[in-house]
Amino acid sequence: MHIFFAYSSKFFKPKSKSLQPISLLLFNLTSTRPMSQSTSIPKKMERVRDHGYDNYMEVEKKTRKVVKFQDLILSQPNQIIQASRLDLLARRLGFKQHEAGAFVLRFPHVFEIYEHPVQRILYCRLTRKAHLQIDQEKRALTAQIPDAVTRLRKLVMMSNTGRIRLEHVRIARYEFGLPDDFEYSVILQYPEYFRLFDADETRKKYIELVEKDPSLAVCAIEKLREIEYREKGIDAEDIRFSFIVNFPPGFKIGKYYRIAVWKWQRVPYWSPYEDVSGYDMRSLEAQKRMEKRAVAVIHELLNLTVEKKITLERIAHFRMAMNLPKKLKEFLLQHQGIFYISTRGNHGKLHTVFLREAYRKGELIEPNDLYLARRKLAELVLMSPRKAKMDSELVSYHRDWGDDEKGFIGRDHVENAFEDFGGGKDDRQGSDSYLGGDYGSDADDGCDKTMDVHLTD
Repeated sequence: MHIFFAYSSKFFKPKSKSLQPISLLLFNLTSTRPMSQSTSIPKKMERVRDHGYDNYMEVEKKTRKVVKFQDLILSQPNQIIQASRLDLLARRLGFKQHEAGAFVLRFPHVFEIYEHPVQRILYCRLTRKAHLQIDQEKRALTAQIPDAVTRLRKLVMMSNTGRIRLEHVRIARYEFGLPDDFEYSVILQYPEYFRLFDADETRKKYIELVEKDPSLAVCAIEKLREIEYREKGIDAEDIRFSFIVNFPPGFKIGKYYRIAVWKWQRVPYWSPYEDVSGYDMRSLEAQKRMEKRAVAVIHELLNLTVEKKITLERIAHFRMAMNLPKKLKEFLLQHQGIFYISTRGNHGKLHTVFLREAYRKGELIEPNDLYLARRKLAELVLMSPRKAKMDSELVSYHRDWGDDEKGFIGRDHVENAFEDFGGGKDDRQGSDSYLGGDYGSDADDGCDKTMDVHLTD
């Protein structure tokens, strides 16, 4: 792997001494000299959209609604719902009147409408593919509990008080790969790692570590720097405190902004796992270190998540425990080359923070089993309804056959004939934009346009 800095040397070359008009020279002599611009990163910056991440969130907005509907169906007796009761039950999820039926019909690979053979009433249930995806996600969630324990230990170690609220972890349990009953299956199951301060109210419960493990106090970015040190040796001294920076397409970078980022990359900072309560924060140098430490904390927090993304509102829950700034959105906009904030989903009220270096062309560079299992649901959501119609035609054709021919083709054969829960390449309409499309050239653009710190194999 290789980290390098791309600069434009033209900024440091002296300008050519060409002849200027006399009027321009007189103007320069009589006018006051403008003050030099500051080389610090601007506090307030406009957000530059990256449509790749926004498209990712558009798909997740659909899958989020689908998951709510799935949970509603699974909570019913026999895991079926009468079609006439869909609107009534869907109002609990925020659906409008007569919207639930149309929503179910939009995703025939997830939901199935069928007629009861005796009652002659329409019912709604999950398809076999949806059940397989749910089972796969449950198995992946159970298998990665040891990793989730490590992530939770590192999360508590980043707290300045050595403990963290149970309610805040419960709200973000999906992002950190924790099961719904993590209080019993993770915290109480591992008493050698965690200590739970019980209380009458859930909001007053705290998680504390029995003993801190120094081997876990290593950030993900530090591991990358260590690899670079081993490869480059003394030449890697410039990356000692640097982060991987890759600005979004269309981000305007001026001369002074380049210099400001260049200087910021070399500012030393304290580790997110280091206790800074005893340091004097009155000096300007200490404040700069704390600002960069906040970037390192959010960077490490995103690395602890399963999909390397989390909502801004859930990061705010850890603000007091991790010494993060009050205006988180403005703070993250200062570092758009490291993080990306997407406002898609929930009518712009939801802000999702992505770790830019972790994604390439809409996919995680280092995927895990739980991420892949969750992506299966997105594949079912994006799959063309045309294939579902073809499946139903084949199954109905199968019913007309004799008993001696029923073994040749059936529902199991039709649904398993398509690899990886999805159809062939011709049947995956719209899935390329989510799974394999070009996502704003995170890795391909910007070497000659921006000052990037790339990580390549």
